[in-house]
Amino acid sequence: MGNRCYLVTFYKVDPLFVVDLTDPTSPKVLGNLTIPGYSDYLHPYDETHLIGVGKNTVAAEEGNWYWYQGIKISIFDVSNVTNPTQDATYVIGDRGSDTPVLTDPKAFLFDKTRNLLVIPALEANVTDPYPTPSSYGTPVWQGAFVFDISLYHDLILEGRITHLENGMDIYDQEYWVKRSLYIEDVLYTISDRMVKMNSLDDMSELGQVPLS
Repeated sequence: MGNRCYLVTFYKVDPLFVVDLTDPTSPKVLGNLTIPGYSDYLHPYDETHLIGVGKNTVAAEEGNWYWYQGIKISIFDVSNVTNPTQDATYVIGDRGSDTPVLTDPKAFLFDKTRNLLVIPALEANVTDPYPTPSSYGTPVWQGAFVFDISLYHDLILEGRITHLENGMDIYDQEYWVKRSLYIEDVLYTISDRMVKMNSLDDMSELGQVPLS
């Protein structure tokens, strides 16, 4: 973004680095933020804020490694380049949750003018009565998480949209939401077997088109 590079490295915690590229032959680290977890994908919100999507983590008690946990969505404030901060987070599910955004940015839908953020995700929940960081969750839901995102109220979950109907096997990936887009006030979510239309005003379903 401009003359600055934002990057994440990960070992046991998540250092978010702010790098000055004014002289590209001599990059300089201006500041960094170290927090639990990491961001696989960074997306600009505006000139001084970033959206990060990755995983929450818990460091192992012994050794230099960690346990992946749920999907973590973060808002980073980089207005002070020497002291970036994490202003908000939202965690989806427990260990075992996943989203295609981690490997494919085309699965990420964001529009600042509409305060809209949509992320497809598989949510897994741990039901172990004595959970530990290594406890693996059971998949319970897959679809699109629709957020109202703003610097004034951070991340608010507006609704969830799934293509899986009652009685369907949650592991039937043909009905997993992979992409989303909007036209005017209609949100379209797309899986291999369906396009579903929902109102952006109240998330009510407007219709669906089966795909063969």
